[in-house]
Amino acid sequence: MKFISIFYGIFLLSVLGIYWNVSEQKIRLWTLLIASIVFYASWQIQYLPLLLVLTFINFRLGIEIGKNTSPGKHSQNWQISNEEWRFSQADWNQHRLKILWLGIFLNVSILLGFKYLPILLQILFNLSINSPDTAFKFIAPLGISFFTFECISYLIDVYRGAPAAEKFLRFAAYKLLFFKLISGPITRYHNLSIQINTDRFISVEKVADGLWLIARGAVKKGIFADNLGIFVDLCFGNLQRAGSNDLWLATFAYGLQLYLDFNGYVDIARGSALLFGLVLPENFNFPYFSTSIADFWRRWHITLGDWLRNYLYFPLGGSRRGLIRTCGNLLIVMLVAGIWHGSAWGFVVWGAFHGIALGVHRLTDAMSDRLKILAILWKNPLGIIFAWFLTQMMVFTSWIWFRLPNLQDSTFVFQHLWGHTADEQFAQKVYLEVLNISPYQISYLLIALCLLMNISYVFNRGLKLDLSWPIKLVLVPLCFYAVGLLAPKGGLPYIYFDF
Repeated sequence: MKFISIFYGIFLLSVLGIYWNVSEQKIRLWTLLIASIVFYASWQIQYLPLLLVLTFINFRLGIEIGKNTSPGKHSQNWQISNEEWRFSQADWNQHRLKILWLGIFLNVSILLGFKYLPILLQILFNLSINSPDTAFKFIAPLGISFFTFECISYLIDVYRGAPAAEKFLRFAAYKLLFFKLISGPITRYHNLSIQINTDRFISVEKVADGLWLIARGAVKKGIFADNLGIFVDLCFGNLQRAGSNDLWLATFAYGLQLYLDFNGYVDIARGSALLFGLVLPENFNFPYFSTSIADFWRRWHITLGDWLRNYLYFPLGGSRRGLIRTCGNLLIVMLVAGIWHGSAWGFVVWGAFHGIALGVHRLTDAMSDRLKILAILWKNPLGIIFAWFLTQMMVFTSWIWFRLPNLQDSTFVFQHLWGHTADEQFAQKVYLEVLNISPYQISYLLIALCLLMNISYVFNRGLKLDLSWPIKLVLVPLCFYAVGLLAPKGGLPYIYFDF
């Protein structure tokens, strides 16, 4: 069931109709859970039992971790010394910690197992289960990365003192919530559980906001991302024939495609949630306007960045143990981010590159604190423009490893970014026969898209302006009509569905 389809629209309206026509909270939860099961079954019904079992296991582990009362003597006789109580409490906390590590190990093992099973089988048995010569193609469960990270954050939150979920129905409805299940945004249980308790019907303004988010996300994905994706696939699918100019165009087009594709999905997810009276966290804040790599990671995939910061960077020591240790922690965090995205070496290199860049930025910040001339340079308008340009060049070129995680392919692209002439047949086939557009026209379209993003940034972040709800309701059908008219037939799969 594709998000940009008439089937999803009918499905969403049907679930909303049932949800808001029942008043009992339990029936609403059952409505969300059954709808989520149906939705996921339309994609990969074979993995539903696995997700349900994992959901139940994490629910039970959370209950065990959440038992804060010290067992033993203290539960039977309160007339014990403080020293005995402290020893008993310490033993119980050790027990809780062991359960937490069991849960983390289970979730990480599931994630790595599906991510790295093909590579492991190839190394051990010289068998590739993704090869056309084998009997079947290995497909990992959709959303397994987001699913396991949410489970880990839930268990850690409970260990840190947050209350564990008492009812499996509520926890399962949260974990399998259909509009966030496959590609997030990563949402903490306790933030969403409080919202699910609200019985108030949403206002007309909220309905307009939700529909506008869905329509806006459909435009980003269907019109912009998918049309860019056709050009990107043609270029990166014919590396031997593409020239340097083509590779640069494809690199920048892919950076925009990735952002619009993922951001479009998140808009649809957040809009769908808003129609149920739920607010999901934002995942993007104009990342391509960042003036440093650290600022980029505060704006890009915000919920993943928060997860890495709260559940990995801070436990490693954060920035509390010296500059060198801080840089090492940043490198470890970004390597984990790379591995989380995929099993190919390109993702590891991508993560290492961003980790090193974050470390260099931290060192530069430290030098700027000591040398005032550097601080003045970076705050100067020319310095800000240079910092923005440098940051975006780093980000966009690093997407090459992301798009071509096979190091042989990505290395080929880096080697041919300068002074390489395209094959004559490439220009004929790609630009004239398939796209019916010239490279210069593609460049102008990319520039126009960037200008459109600039205008949106000025209105949203600079002037703090927003459309009124009647205007949004008028624009919604126009957006859907434009998507039906301009989006490629069939569409392209969401990029982050592979992660």
